[in-house]
Amino acid sequence: MPLHQSTVTDMETLLEILKILLPALLVMITAWLVIRNMLRDDQDRRRQELLLQTVRTVTPLRLQAYERVVLFLERISPESLIMRTARPDLTAQQMHSALIGNVRSEYEHNLSQQIYISNEAWEMVKNARGTVVRIINGVAMKLPPTATGEELSRLLLEEVMEMEAEPCRMAINFIKSETARIMG
Repeated sequence: MPLHQSTVTDMETLLEILKILLPALLVMITAWLVIRNMLRDDQDRRRQELLLQTVRTVTPLRLQAYERVVLFLERISPESLIMRTARPDLTAQQMHSALIGNVRSEYEHNLSQQIYISNEAWEMVKNARGTVVRIINGVAMKLPPTATGEELSRLLLEEVMEMEAEPCRMAINFIKSETARIMG
């Protein structure tokens, strides 16, 4: 067999091998790309399902926390505090202590709600609580030591009525708007 014929046979063999390998290689690359995309899509779908499940679980907890915070704010509003605390036999000092004690107790009871609400909402809650305490302390300081709890209550209500925006009401309005955004 001449050398030239051997080279032609080798080339023909190589072409035959390439005819088989190239389509196989194309099929393999295509299959790899399809499988990779399927796996990626499946992973994305699972991630979305997990996120949806988390939202289904956390959203009711968040809404419950917002409800509790609104209840807290309602309970520490000066009008509500006075209604729950006032007794005719209390001195202004006793009434002052009872009011501040109620605010502190309510706050401590609701501290854990901050986990579920936004930082802005919790800041509004803390600011409202701080303002209520400052108002109570300010009014109590204006009274003589012989003042009654009724006098403290009356002055406190007058002070709140003169305010442009009652601190608890402002915080409740903020929380309502935030809750509306959560609910969509």
